[in-house]
Amino acid sequence: MVPNMNSLTLPDIAAQSARQALPLEWVGMHGIALPVLLVGQRLSAKADAGVSLDDGEARGIHMSRLYLALEKLEQESLSPALLHQVLKRFLDSHEGLSSCAYLNIHTDLLLKRPALISPLAGWKSYPATISASLKNKMFHVELKIEVPYSSTCPCSAALARQLIQQQFVDDFANKALQHADVLAWLGSTQGIIATPHSQRSTAQLHVHLDEFIDELPLSAIINDAEAALGTAVQTAVKRADEQAFALANGQNLMFCEDAARRLNLALRRTPGVNQFHLRVIHAESLHAHDAVAESHWQREQA
Repeated sequence: MVPNMNSLTLPDIAAQSARQALPLEWVGMHGIALPVLLVGQRLSAKADAGVSLDDGEARGIHMSRLYLALEKLEQESLSPALLHQVLKRFLDSHEGLSSCAYLNIHTDLLLKRPALISPLAGWKSYPATISASLKNKMFHVELKIEVPYSSTCPCSAALARQLIQQQFVDDFANKALQHADVLAWLGSTQGIIATPHSQRSTAQLHVHLDEFIDELPLSAIINDAEAALGTAVQTAVKRADEQAFALANGQNLMFCEDAARRLNLALRRTPGVNQFHLRVIHAESLHAHDAVAESHWQREQA
């Protein structure tokens, strides 16, 4: 005979007393798949949801309640206010158990970028994490964003120019210069015998937001960072775009130290940012290791 499940009270093991009475700082779930609305797009995301377990006597939290509270993220565009509401639901569903709630949302922000010259455009993906916390009624939001760009080594460029100068001396010493000959030489591999090395680089930005900000300034931070760096990686390109990109790189030589300083100054001016830590990584094409620089800033309290 199959028992009538509706007539039974399901056991709540999490409500039992713990064998070792000890509070826990964070208990929850990682990697919850869900869609989110961000900058007018529905994006695939993974969420980490958790609360503190302040009652050391309680065996566990109610994870299903955290999971159900995340449904609100599917219905409204992500904003600090929405994140605050979700965290408050975490705590309301754990009254007497928890005083701190945490939520991380990992996604890839998609922005459409125009080509440098041609009418083409394409999508770029920016890995981003939105972290929100509600601790003892204090609400806080942080953003982590990765911005790719191209960097060209100043040392390598100087060495390449010197080699070209020497080749010019070797090829035209004691010769009358003819415009056509020099023009042909400049357009040949015999003349331009060396080029500087460039590499795809990454800026990792960790930004703390003002307490009363209304929106998540992801696009603004990315735009400010790319403008400061000057040579954002491209999407769809034609030959004219590739040539323009070569010109931009040649006129935008930078060490990782230069990139870090540029980003520091740019992010200080970004509205809604009160603190940040940044790291730039140049994946060296010359070396088997990366060149890295870090910088941080915090707005002084008035």
